[in-house]
Amino acid sequence: MKLKKIEFENKDGQVLSARLDFPVSGKPAAYALFAHCFTCSKNIKAIAHITRALNREGIAVMRFDFTGLGDSEGDFADTNFSSNVEDLIGAAEFLQTHYQAPEILIGHSFGGAAVLQAAQHVPSSKAVVTIAAPADPRHVTQTLGKATQIIQSRGEAEVRLAGRSFKLKQQFLDDLHLVNMKDVLINLNRALLVLHSPIDETVGIENAAQIFQAARHPKSFISLDQADHLLTDQADSLYAGAVIAAWAGKYIHVSDRDQPSSDDGRHQVTAQIGRSGYVTDIMAAGHSLVADEPPSMGGTDLGPAPYDLLMAALGTCKAMTLRMYSDRKQWPLEAVCVQLNHKKIDAADCESCDTKEGRLDQFDCEIDVTGKLDDQQKKRLLQIADRCPVHRTLHSEIIVRSKLKR
Repeated sequence: MKLKKIEFENKDGQVLSARLDFPVSGKPAAYALFAHCFTCSKNIKAIAHITRALNREGIAVMRFDFTGLGDSEGDFADTNFSSNVEDLIGAAEFLQTHYQAPEILIGHSFGGAAVLQAAQHVPSSKAVVTIAAPADPRHVTQTLGKATQIIQSRGEAEVRLAGRSFKLKQQFLDDLHLVNMKDVLINLNRALLVLHSPIDETVGIENAAQIFQAARHPKSFISLDQADHLLTDQADSLYAGAVIAAWAGKYIHVSDRDQPSSDDGRHQVTAQIGRSGYVTDIMAAGHSLVADEPPSMGGTDLGPAPYDLLMAALGTCKAMTLRMYSDRKQWPLEAVCVQLNHKKIDAADCESCDTKEGRLDQFDCEIDVTGKLDDQQKKRLLQIADRCPVHRTLHSEIIVRSKLKR
């Protein structure tokens, strides 16, 4: 993901820390604004995975730390639900001024309740997504335990959440009682997507039912089966991101999204990797791909490895070439299946190779053709397969020029 670290001021002039992740192409179809969960930060892995999935569909994502959390200025003890909503509105205004107004608002848990409340103050928003969100922000008091009583008797209390200590004041509890989420949902006037796990032990699934029932159409619900509240399994968060991107495409303007390049001979591929791991996002002629390494190589197996992609290029080229040749000859070729394997061999073991020392790359291709073809036609197709452009490129002298971008 291409990212830009940014800062903007909240209504009190405090600087909030944010990051904006762009699609590999750098030309977003739309912008989304993400609100994290209670006492969390913009850098939790689930948000990163959802962001990555959205980026692959051409959607840029801005995520930020609420006042007093993460890298943002301010005292968390002086914040409340209303100030979180104001932070969201400020973030949306920043996007509109410096980039493009957000069309998608996404919130996780407490942040989900916040985006529902903020939506009416973000005119550009067309789609709202909640992930494991409470139907009422007062639900957060259930996580405070006995601290709620201490706050009510003393006016403030230290609470420990997710291994960290935070101070909460009476004004935080008082503010929660000012929110009428039912009215907010009835008057949302935006497409709504509710994602929730039926086994969520932090915010029960009944909250999703209440949100869904109160809201008007268009509305959708997706069950995040077997996911925990924080979507700690990256498969769950990547799935959530892919679902959000596919769903939002119905409601946002996507005409400016990168289109596949025309067949004028100019083909450009962009590959981009982050600061950790081997997951690499690829934009090839307007099409989004992802590459990775298997766990045995220290990767997470979220996509094919580089040599797998190379074999894919060789296999598809052979298949397409046979399709083109058969169509031109009007042969009854119904289907082609090319299976490939790659391995390193000793040069000395290759009788037909000019190189006799060191190691060589060997690609084994097994081609299965289906159709009423005679033996001569099948023999000719095998010859033609070895003449496909990628095959010939791999057998020719290749020049690869690399330079650092200035």
